[in-house]
Amino acid sequence: MRFKQILLIDDSDIDNFINKSVLTKAKISESIISETSPVAALNYLRELAKEPDKIPEIIFLDIRMPEMNGFEFLEQCDFLPDDIKERCAVYILSSSIDPEDAERAKQFSIVKKHITKPLTLEQVDLILK
Repeated sequence: MRFKQILLIDDSDIDNFINKSVLTKAKISESIISETSPVAALNYLRELAKEPDKIPEIIFLDIRMPEMNGFEFLEQCDFLPDDIKERCAVYILSSSIDPEDAERAKQFSIVKKHITKPLTLEQVDLILK
């Protein structure tokens, strides 16, 4: 296991299930948490500020969500404690193939890469390298 915790943020339970299955098969994390609401995910991260060893090292974030989109989530991440921002690496995991989304994601230093759904073992291997 390389990571203690990974956080999936996607409004689709099916996508979260598939992504969790791929990550579980890859055996890269002790714990995989999924949230269908970016607002709930932000609250979860704020709570973890009190327990830095539980902060997820990787967040897989969908862009297109109804309550708050992925870019709005990233904007709110600026207000999270530094411990969280320094420890988390965000990977956009979206069905969007719009090059503007990929370019916009680059504006956020916390974002490491834009990945097109579905998550695959090959993509996980690339992340680990």
